[in-house]
Amino acid sequence: MKKYTKLIVAAIIALVFIGTFVFLWQKSQPKEVIYSELLTEKRDIEKTTIITGTIEPRNEVNIKPQISGIIAELMKEPGQTVQQGEVIARVKVIPDMSQLSSAESRVRLAGINLQQAETDFQRMEKLHAKKLVSEEQFEKSRQQMKQAVEEKAAADDALQVVRDGVSKSNASASSTLIRSTISGVILDVPVKVGNSVINSNTFNDGTTIAVVANMQDLIFRGNIDETEVGQLVIGVPMKITIGALQDLSFEAALEYVSPKATQNNGANQFEIKAAVKVSDHRNIRSGYSANAEIVLQSAQQVVSVPESAIEFSGDSTFVYVVSGADKEKTYERRHVLTGLSDGVNIEIKQGLKEGDRVRGTQIISDEAEN
Repeated sequence: MKKYTKLIVAAIIALVFIGTFVFLWQKSQPKEVIYSELLTEKRDIEKTTIITGTIEPRNEVNIKPQISGIIAELMKEPGQTVQQGEVIARVKVIPDMSQLSSAESRVRLAGINLQQAETDFQRMEKLHAKKLVSEEQFEKSRQQMKQAVEEKAAADDALQVVRDGVSKSNASASSTLIRSTISGVILDVPVKVGNSVINSNTFNDGTTIAVVANMQDLIFRGNIDETEVGQLVIGVPMKITIGALQDLSFEAALEYVSPKATQNNGANQFEIKAAVKVSDHRNIRSGYSANAEIVLQSAQQVVSVPESAIEFSGDSTFVYVVSGADKEKTYERRHVLTGLSDGVNIEIKQGLKEGDRVRGTQIISDEAEN
C-alpha cells in the first residue's frame, strides 16, 4: 500500500513540474504584435483655447448723495429695476452749525434791507405823486425794493436748505431725495436706514447709496496667456458658457485686448473683454463665473489623421502606411509634413492622401495583459 502511495505522489509532482514547464515555455514565446488601423480623411480642424472669467455689466454706476446727512428711508432693494430719475432713498439733513449760523444771519440782514427798501419806496412814492422826484429816481427806488424782496426770499430758501435739505421753491428737485442717474438693475445697496452719509467733494468720493447697472449690456472679462494672445483678432467670435446655467451658451465678440501684461502665479497674462449677446428673457447675474471658447486657428476640409498615429523624431514627423492584408500586411515608414492640430486630429500637408491606411496604437489583448 505504501508503495502505491509513493507512486501516486511522484506522478502528481511530475505532472505539476511538466505543467509549469509548458506554461513558462508558452509565456516565453513572442506574441504577435497587432496594431489598430486608421484611415486618413478630410475634416475641419480648429485650434481653440478656453479662458476662465466672469460676466459683468459694462458700466456700474455708484449713486451718491448731493448732501451729507442720515439715511431716513430706503425705497429700493438689490435686484429691483429702477428708471432714470427714480427715487432710491431719502436723506435727513444734519445741518452744519457754522453754515446754519451764517444762513440765519443772512436772513436777518435780508430782512433789515427789505424793511429799509420798503420804507424808502413808500417815501419816494409819495414824493413822486407830488411831482417832487423824477421818474428815474422813482423807478430806481422800485427796483431796489424788488431786489430786496428777492434777496429775502433767497436767504429764506438757503436757510431751509441748510436746515432741512429742501426748500419750498425746489421741493420737487430736493437734494434729500437720492435719485438713480441711469435706468437699470440695483446690484447693491451698501447702506441701511440710520447710516450717516456724506456727499462727494474735493477730499473724498462720498458715500455710495446704491450701485446700478444696465444688465442688458454685459461683457465677459478674463485673462489669456501671452503664448496665445498674439493669435487674437478684435471681433473674433467667442462661445460663452456659464457654470451656473447648465446647457446654455451665449455668443460674444472680442472687443478689447489689454496692451499690458499682468502677473498671475508667475505667468504673464493679458486681460480681454468681449461683448456678450444675451436674450432678453435670460436673467443673468453680475459676477457669474464663465468660460469663453475662442478659435485661434482653423483649417477647413484638410487631410488629417488622429495624432496618435504620428511618430515624432526630432523636428520630423513620420507615419507607418499599411499595405496588404492579414499575414502579408506590411508597414512603410513615411515622412509627412504636419499642420494644425486640435489635440485629437492633426492636419497632413504632405505625404498622405485621403483614404490611406496608417498604423495606429498597439492593440493589447486581455491574454497579453494577464
